[in-house]
Amino acid sequence: MHRFLRSGQVAEAAGVNVQTLRYYERRGLLAEPERSNGGHRLYGEDAVTALRVIKAAQRLGFTLEEVADLLVAGRHRHGRPVAGLQERAAAKLAEVDAKIADLTTIRTALAAAVEAGCDDLSVCAASACCPIPFTDLAEENRHAGPCC
Repeated sequence: MHRFLRSGQVAEAAGVNVQTLRYYERRGLLAEPERSNGGHRLYGEDAVTALRVIKAAQRLGFTLEEVADLLVAGRHRHGRPVAGLQERAAAKLAEVDAKIADLTTIRTALAAAVEAGCDDLSVCAASACCPIPFTDLAEENRHAGPCC
């Protein structure tokens, strides 16, 4: 015998709110639940697992559209590996690596600005020793004065 859960129970067990649960249902990420005689949504325990998978995939950087594609592919695999899953994960990994590289560049520039004592963005941008990358944009406005 299957145990059925109401919307609030599923949402609480998965760590989401009821509106999120219904949104995922509308988007096709969750199957339409059964209904009680009174019209209440009744979910199987697998709905909690599905919600946890969706949230975990989002934390890994996948968009809801990408999650939907992965779920559809998983439903149609019939015990065989899903073609493209490795490629999708590798592509997401490349995106993450690119973001890390961008954030590292930003962090380096900000740390240099803090170390240089930059206190005024306009003054710093006009300075020859400004560590922030937009200095090339202010090239014609540079002067050889003290740094920041």
